[in-house]
Amino acid sequence: MLQDVKELLYTTAYREVDMDRLLDPQRPSFLRFDPELGYVFVTFTMRDGIDDSVSVYNYEPHGGHRRVVHYADRPCRINVYGNSYTQGQQVSDAETWEEVLSAHIREPIRNFGVGGYSVYIAYRRCLRTEATDLAAENVILNIWDDDHVRNLDQSRWIRTAWDSRDQPWSGADAPWPIHGFPWAHLRFNVETGRWDERLGFCRTEQDLRKLADRDYFYEKFKDDQIVHLFALTQGGEAPIDELEAVAEALDIRVDLRAADVKKRMGEAEKLRQAYGLKSTIYLLDRMKAWGGANGKKLMFLLSYDTKTVVDFIEKSERFDQELVDYLEAGDVPYVDCLRKQAEDYKQYKLPLNEYLAKFYIPAAGAAVFGHYGPYGNHWFAYAVKDEIVRRLDPKPPAYRPEEAMM
Repeated sequence: MLQDVKELLYTTAYREVDMDRLLDPQRPSFLRFDPELGYVFVTFTMRDGIDDSVSVYNYEPHGGHRRVVHYADRPCRINVYGNSYTQGQQVSDAETWEEVLSAHIREPIRNFGVGGYSVYIAYRRCLRTEATDLAAENVILNIWDDDHVRNLDQSRWIRTAWDSRDQPWSGADAPWPIHGFPWAHLRFNVETGRWDERLGFCRTEQDLRKLADRDYFYEKFKDDQIVHLFALTQGGEAPIDELEAVAEALDIRVDLRAADVKKRMGEAEKLRQAYGLKSTIYLLDRMKAWGGANGKKLMFLLSYDTKTVVDFIEKSERFDQELVDYLEAGDVPYVDCLRKQAEDYKQYKLPLNEYLAKFYIPAAGAAVFGHYGPYGNHWFAYAVKDEIVRRLDPKPPAYRPEEAMM
């Protein structure tokens, strides 16, 4: 169990060996630092796929999206944004759900997903891209389990490194893939009653390199409200006055002063999830206003980790009901793949863990949790197909009556 914020930050500071590898111009890493977005991906290969296979990730130099495999020579009217479940982490280029769907509907889909992104960073990348010649009429945002709380992280690496601290590779002398750099993030301002959109504090690679100094790392993050909140979820001691003020302002009822440590951890996690969900709802309001002003047809997709699927199927519990209620009351189409997965499972006579093993593969390479394998990506493509096809006007080639020969 964590002791306090100091232990958390001294444990999770970047290592020099990893930073040296990241910034070595002679051996490019799998990603490139970006002051606004934290990082973007570049072309790489990694042994992280199904059956210990090597996945190939190709990224276009113009736009930075994953390579379009199917119908790349045709005009593109669908851009997709999101995190690793959008990117298709742990599968090769042609195996992502976008490419599976593209092959079926017979028109290209651009994939701007990047592993580790929050809803907010995906939104900012959307704004950046849609102001270029790669703009598309149809904009899809794919939101995953953890993306909500990432909106609040000034640096997601602190959580990632803490959760991975006992992994064999985390203490190795050889460099290992690092990410989660300081990026743009959200915080609720109790004085103004509004959300603040803040930029990351690293503006250059030299700024980034300083994060390998543990004392510097500690000084930069020791007063961070979300670092305090995460420390509380791990059983550590941390200031709570600012967090209590946020909870009160957002009408989130929690007891961060509970005498029992486990109860306090649970209350902190409750605040973290609720705070994150409210930040996502704020962002979707912003995105809908932007879409309306710019003639965009929006769609939201919800994807989930195995634990959330298990909780929903076995206990009828979900952590994001507030978000679903918001989407139900709105005017933007969305697909809830948690419900889709539960409905699909009814067709099988398999233990739930065996059923889910068909879809997900264990974490490997740079992944800190498992993702859809090729089968899972294929399933997801067809889980969202009908709503996407319904949204397209004119219909994609596969659904045009005049395409039939007889």
